[in-house]
Amino acid sequence: MYSKIVRNLLFPLHEKIMKRPTFSFAADLEKTQWLSRDALEQLQLDKLKALLNIAVAHSPWHTERIRDAQIPLGASQTPTFADLARLPTMDKSDAQSHRDQIAWPGVPGGGSLYNTGGSSGQPLIFYYGKERQASDAANRIRARRWWDVDFGEREVFLWGAPVELAKTDRIKQFRDRLMNQLLLNAFEMSAKNMGLYAHAIEKFQPTCIYGYASSLTLFANYLETNGKTLHLPQLKAVCTTGEPLYPNQRTAIKRAFGVPVANEYGSRDAGFIAHESPEGQMLASSETMILEILDANGQAVAPGQTGEAVITGLHSQAQPFIRYRTGDMLKASAEHCKAGRSLHVIDEVVGRSTDFIIAADGTIMHALAVIYVLRAIEGMGEFKIIQHSTTELEVQFVPADEYANDSRWQQMAEQAITAQLKQRLGQSTEIILNKRGSIPAEKSGKHRYVVSHVALPAGYTGEG
Repeated sequence: MYSKIVRNLLFPLHEKIMKRPTFSFAADLEKTQWLSRDALEQLQLDKLKALLNIAVAHSPWHTERIRDAQIPLGASQTPTFADLARLPTMDKSDAQSHRDQIAWPGVPGGGSLYNTGGSSGQPLIFYYGKERQASDAANRIRARRWWDVDFGEREVFLWGAPVELAKTDRIKQFRDRLMNQLLLNAFEMSAKNMGLYAHAIEKFQPTCIYGYASSLTLFANYLETNGKTLHLPQLKAVCTTGEPLYPNQRTAIKRAFGVPVANEYGSRDAGFIAHESPEGQMLASSETMILEILDANGQAVAPGQTGEAVITGLHSQAQPFIRYRTGDMLKASAEHCKAGRSLHVIDEVVGRSTDFIIAADGTIMHALAVIYVLRAIEGMGEFKIIQHSTTELEVQFVPADEYANDSRWQQMAEQAITAQLKQRLGQSTEIILNKRGSIPAEKSGKHRYVVSHVALPAGYTGEG
């Protein structure tokens, strides 16, 4: 009964107050997923035309690029996917350094500054608007419904974004409970806390559990190692996010919770990209973005081949992300949805899980707990965090160009980094700071932004 109150009254009221068209988006998505593939792709192109016209009118940085590519945007013209492919790609540094020339200050509903929360090593602060927020929420609502989980039903979040964790006052706690949500801190995965989490989850009786793949695996292994079995008769699915989900992780989570595991793929900058269906396919949110999977030469890869995900966010009006290189590697697929939806299919999300960091007192933290410390420093460029032992952490960092020779900035940054890392890891932890001119990639060519040489306790491996 209370879930119906949240679904039919409280959550719609909340979105109305926030001026987000979430429910009209969700209603549309329920219909458009059943369009033919041709009709769906025409919808993408119609939205692309609207986005490009907005960019030409309000984003000077995009305007020049779109005009140089000679993309047809007249009243009787509709761009094609081939037209889009003539545009140069953009990356995180473009979005950051040209933000003021890309963002639309007068976007309807206003634009809000938002931070990326991944482990890219370079923080991105960008604008996103009400439509982008609504499209992400609506896509998640639709994906949950594939698993017979509707919004308003009880959901546990094993989460660690500081935006959420900073709002742990009574008002935020009241709001979470009002919306049938329980937030548990993925940054504090000690054995003691995981015991408390197990009790809290069983008491809460969720329909869905949502969190980082590695954190949920860690928790699942804790339950198995300690012989704990949770009685959760209402639970329908565990949804993982933030990292690739490996087969052994899926097995560990499914064994611990006794329900299917559904993987989600997205990012704060690119938005909600895909979600796993009950048929075991990763279905793209095709109505709200155009996904290209490109090789090193910028050409589309063939089905079965791996390339970089390049996203055009069709509802990114506040700061248009057009042909945005995400840095994520995906395997392309020529499959169609087994349930008959027209949504595009991704064969595999390729990548690596984020390492865990172990504090001096044995607390196991998701690596984002330390990444966020570096990311919050204004003027911070690239960085790499290396945990040599539970009492020694090395931070290699590269200042942004304008701070490269600023001794006052370096002193401030080093003091802030040391103080905040010690607060998280323990005052006895030695923080070694190394300013660098650049941070090279690994031999594999990949960048690793957190490397831990400290083994997790037996039975708590992040990959199951």
